[in-house]
Amino acid sequence: MASSHPPNSPTHEPFPSLDPAAAHQLGTLLSGTEARALADRLDDGQTLTAALRALSGGRRAEVRALLAPAGFGPADRRSAVAVLRAVEGARAAPTAANPIWTMPGHLAKSGPLTRSVVHMVEGARRSVTCSTYNFQRSSGLWGALRDAARRPEVTVRVYLDARAADQAPNRWSPTTNEVAAHLNPGTVLRTTEFDGGYVRNHAKFLAVDHRFLLVTSANLSWSAEHNNVEFGVFFDDANLTEAVEREMWQVEELLYERVHP
Repeated sequence: MASSHPPNSPTHEPFPSLDPAAAHQLGTLLSGTEARALADRLDDGQTLTAALRALSGGRRAEVRALLAPAGFGPADRRSAVAVLRAVEGARAAPTAANPIWTMPGHLAKSGPLTRSVVHMVEGARRSVTCSTYNFQRSSGLWGALRDAARRPEVTVRVYLDARAADQAPNRWSPTTNEVAAHLNPGTVLRTTEFDGGYVRNHAKFLAVDHRFLLVTSANLSWSAEHNNVEFGVFFDDANLTEAVEREMWQVEELLYERVHP
């Protein structure tokens, strides 16, 4: 019996069989929040094109390439939703947020910033991503990041402001080339021009193992970590941490350039 829907009807949008490699790649690519949003939209009967609007524009084509030739049987989106729900569940983890302070005279009652960031990096098992405006040798992270970069199981990625580092170097403030040499074989990126204007890197965060995230007002220097009044928030949230790292990765080729040691 012929279907009452025309061949190109959204109801008959195909989901071919999803091979295990594609399912695994989806699990690596999507956060739990993104997987849930896609599954909810498909459950509501939206087309794949409409459902993909839950993602940022730059990532829709990549996810479509994994889902469209995937293979859940003719016009059967239930398997697609099942895979996405599995990703959502695998990504689910307890989240926590705690304040981190720096104040002179050890007045801060919450966790000290210096001890927190150094311990985060020392405990890294997979990755460290760091972004700062000003990086000085006096920072507790100067040595901790070097040690992490030399561990073969840990990838280190650092974003720097080019002018802050390269215009007035001194014995405390290394140039971007000196940072790259110090953190070799880690990856160091510095800001460059975009649309005819200079880009300033003022984002200050530390992400560890794609799970732990510290967002702080502090630059990476002894004064910021000991004498200033600085405030930060520490998150144990894989979805948030991955989203922050992914945003930086997506603009690297536009706003940054690799610094070779």
